[in-house]
Amino acid sequence: MKHENLAVLLTGGIGYGLIELCWRGRTHWTMVLTGGLCLWMLYRMDQCWEGELLVFRCVKGAVLITCLELAMGLLVNVLLGWEVWDYSRSPGNLLGQICPLYSLLWYFLCYPVFLLTRLLRSRFHPQR
Repeated sequence: MKHENLAVLLTGGIGYGLIELCWRGRTHWTMVLTGGLCLWMLYRMDQCWEGELLVFRCVKGAVLITCLELAMGLLVNVLLGWEVWDYSRSPGNLLGQICPLYSLLWYFLCYPVFLLTRLLRSRFHPQR
């Protein structure tokens, strides 16, 4: 179980860091941590949502990621003033930390992420 959690956290952190490097051309160590936490939570939650349609799991996943992004943004950008990102110019943003556009992108990203969670689970629990 310990190796499973570590593998999921590292996969999420490295994967999100690479996505952000491709998308924005840069990343921040807090985003690597957040990406790891997001994947770990989606991995665990997907076990509970196994019987639900993928579209509903992706909606829930996008909400989860958006909430984590808001929490991290309030911590690193607002409280600590690190200015890691700023969505204040994006329509519908909340305190410059989250916006509908990225929530929609998280929704679509959840499709391949939930395939990845299944692959990881089959790696760690081959009897399922």
